Amino acid sequence: MKYTAGKHSYELVEDWARCPESVIMGDTLAVAIDAQDRVYVSAWSNPHIIIFDRDGNVLTSWDGEGQIKMPHSIYVGPDGSIYCVDRDRHVVMKFSFEGKLLQVLGNMDKPSSTGFPGVVHPEHYTGRYEGWARARDYEWSKTRIGLPFNTPCGVFVTPSGEIYVADGYGNARIHKFSSDGKLILSWGEIGDAPGHFICPHSVWVDKHDRVWVTDRENFRIQIFDTQGNFLSEWQTDLPSPCYTFIDNEEKVYVPEWLTQSLDIFTIDGKLIARWYNNEGEGVFPFITPHVAAVDSRGDIYVTAMPKDLGHKSLRKFVKVN
Repeated sequence: MKYTAGKHSYELVEDWARCPESVIMGDTLAVAIDAQDRVYVSAWSNPHIIIFDRDGNVLTSWDGEGQIKMPHSIYVGPDGSIYCVDRDRHVVMKFSFEGKLLQVLGNMDKPSSTGFPGVVHPEHYTGRYEGWARARDYEWSKTRIGLPFNTPCGVFVTPSGEIYVADGYGNARIHKFSSDGKLILSWGEIGDAPGHFICPHSVWVDKHDRVWVTDRENFRIQIFDTQGNFLSEWQTDLPSPCYTFIDNEEKVYVPEWLTQSLDIFTIDGKLIARWYNNEGEGVFPFITPHVAAVDSRGDIYVTAMPKDLGHKSLRKFVKVN
């Protein structure tokens, strides 16, 4: 089936991920792509990190010397190192391509003191705005901001090596680190005012040095400068946006959890396409999309967390024109 986005069209590649029997891929949480168009996936799988070539062949897979427990987000840095956010261990770990542990940000298995009672699970609330909001308000009424990290969500590494972390589930902050792991600054408060967050779920820095924060439970995306100063609310009515990816053409890709859609925007916020789950017709290849990434050829990869789809929880759309 073909999917369109403006003047371009895409085809879904069925059974793209060719996993050997030794690699069991479950729900996929995140995907990242390096300069060679190798595809890095973090998953509820055995093992947790799987690296593919662009044709879907597994190059290597590992569990990071046994350190990885819940790999919620993954990003490939400018030097080829792999940054993995472990939500349940409350750290960001840096690995080599072979899976050797190189650096740890945060205190392993020791969440910062924020009073957070647990992770908000949207599947408990039937996909309705009202139910989601009630759950959000209940969880976050018990939470306060804190130091890095309490169940962090996302990571981004700039070309100069600075590390941004969205500390979202159990905190409401964005943290900025130097390349050697020193904390430079943190910003954010709990709430829905400009510059406040309820679950900052991902962070992205564009080529203009603007910091995009996917403020999931506030149904919006906010933009800041690199010092944490609020610039604008880029979108204010997105049903639970999970991630923000900006490609080389400055198109913005946003997976939305509640509507089970992938939205594609121009950089100034004009909607180009919305690929969504047309329930009952079976035309959409995944549910609960979580992260999107685009390679150098414009092909789109989307991770999802359905039940029992195995390798089909990672989907590839090839740009055909």
